[in-house]
Amino acid sequence: MTGDIVRSYAASAIQKTSVAMGVVFILVSVAGFIPGLTHSAEHLQAAGPGSEALLLGVFQVSVLHNIVHFAYGVWGLVAAVNASASRLFLVLGGLVYLVLWVYGLIAVGNDQLNFIPLNDADNWLHLGLAIVMVALGIIMRSEPRMRPRTTGTHPVV
Repeated sequence: MTGDIVRSYAASAIQKTSVAMGVVFILVSVAGFIPGLTHSAEHLQAAGPGSEALLLGVFQVSVLHNIVHFAYGVWGLVAAVNASASRLFLVLGGLVYLVLWVYGLIAVGNDQLNFIPLNDADNWLHLGLAIVMVALGIIMRSEPRMRPRTTGTHPVV
């Protein structure tokens, strides 16, 4: 068969992007529990503004925050099964981060609202993630590059 497209997990650019984002979110989730990467990890709380743990000494984290990152990572890996799921992960996930950024603008400094917890560094990171994820979800290729299936060194005809 001439011109058969080999399709597989993470075959297109958008699927590869979904995998990459998923892996990054999972690594960030795990890093949020590791002393040294997370300063004051001994003060990591389940949730709430009282968590004094700072990932890389900058981003306020809690067990809930780390679990959300892990869930996002799994979503990204699962979404890589096809292009439309990957696009949904990037665009919808980015929009969720945009909402989280707005929430953070209100919650930082208000201990009654800041249950995740978030700080100013988290807010700016969330805005950046929102912009990057939505943009990638819109512009990335959905189809894998077309390559003829080959046997050995000669194309199958």
